Amino acid sequence: MRPLKNACVALLGIGTLIAATTTVVAHEENGRRRADNAPLVIGHRGGANGYLPEHTLEAYSLGIALGADYIEPDLVATKDGHLIARHEPNLIDTTNVKSLPRFADRRRTVMVDGVATDGFFASDFTLGEIKQLRAVQSFPERDQSFNGKFQIPTLAEVIDLAKRKSREEGRRIGIYPETKHPTYHQSIGLPLEDRLLGVLSAAGWNNRNAPVFIQSFETANLRYLRGKTSVRLIQLVDANDVKPDGSLDFSKPYDKPYDWVVSNRDGLFKDLLTPHGLQEVKGYADGIGPWKPYLISSACKSVQGGACVDVTGDGLVDDRDRVLLPPTDVIANAHRLGLLVHPYTFRSEQKRLTGSFEGNAVNEYLAFYEAGVDGLFSDFADTAVAARAMFLLKHDPDYAACLVNARKCERSND
Repeated sequence: MRPLKNACVALLGIGTLIAATTTVVAHEENGRRRADNAPLVIGHRGGANGYLPEHTLEAYSLGIALGADYIEPDLVATKDGHLIARHEPNLIDTTNVKSLPRFADRRRTVMVDGVATDGFFASDFTLGEIKQLRAVQSFPERDQSFNGKFQIPTLAEVIDLAKRKSREEGRRIGIYPETKHPTYHQSIGLPLEDRLLGVLSAAGWNNRNAPVFIQSFETANLRYLRGKTSVRLIQLVDANDVKPDGSLDFSKPYDKPYDWVVSNRDGLFKDLLTPHGLQEVKGYADGIGPWKPYLISSACKSVQGGACVDVTGDGLVDDRDRVLLPPTDVIANAHRLGLLVHPYTFRSEQKRLTGSFEGNAVNEYLAFYEAGVDGLFSDFADTAVAARAMFLLKHDPDYAACLVNARKCERSND
């Protein structure tokens, strides 16, 4: 990665592109962006899973230390009904369960959202058994030396951590739980929604002013939650891949919310981001969490036979062989309806950075901050925070003094 001090040089070209293509609405918004309403840095799977195994108290704590405003616990249910923080109901890729002989007979194949999935499932384990497992790094290219060291936390433990760290850090730290595969959990008799609200209520966080967002890729459970809580809700929007021309691929099972599949509703994820779809989302949610190519996509620099060409000559075809496209109108359309926009997921590995960003992850964050997002999900909270500071130094005339002298201008997260 290029040194941070070179980011401004690389940004000149990107800034020109953004300035030429971002809507007037976004420019007006960013002209007023100040530190007290700066974009949120949401710690994806904790905000430090670029460094430590995801969804552990250690990863959440490091994410907070690196500056995350919110930490994200993905939620699945145990056999005895506890909510734990795991990316999927299947534990095979994020824990050491497959290396523990005492649990070998728990391995089975389960249909999750219409896909036959082999592994070990949280719903086959009590919380006591879950506590015998240890987390592992699910990204093979990331540091594996912490595998097997950290426990799997419950949602209640994550909330306790956020509250304690808020006191220690002198700033309000929130949680951003995702209900994972809610239709699947309903089908096995372990629905997530009321369990989640129960934990939030016990913590005093089941209210509009709590530092909480609840997110889901499905729509029916968000509608259900809207009738039960005033906590802020976010509609996640997915897709399968980005095509060579920058358009999105909607191959199954990433074509539509799974509750649409079971209810035989027509349409695709992208329909939620049309003006009509956003109006529908407005009826039950407070914002959208789109996969970031919906906001700023990329196209292959060169295409042969319908596929990207390795233009960098490194023997691989990845995001470095693509070029940034102009921003879409999704942010502006969402903001016209008063919807928040929190895209995902921002990562620092160069193979995941579009070639236009010249190998510097800061440039990607700045492009999306300039486009007008209200927050974003990052595996590397430190880089997201550094880029946000650069953004604020450009847009808030008082931020330099705040940065040098105190935390007086940090947002409250209310």
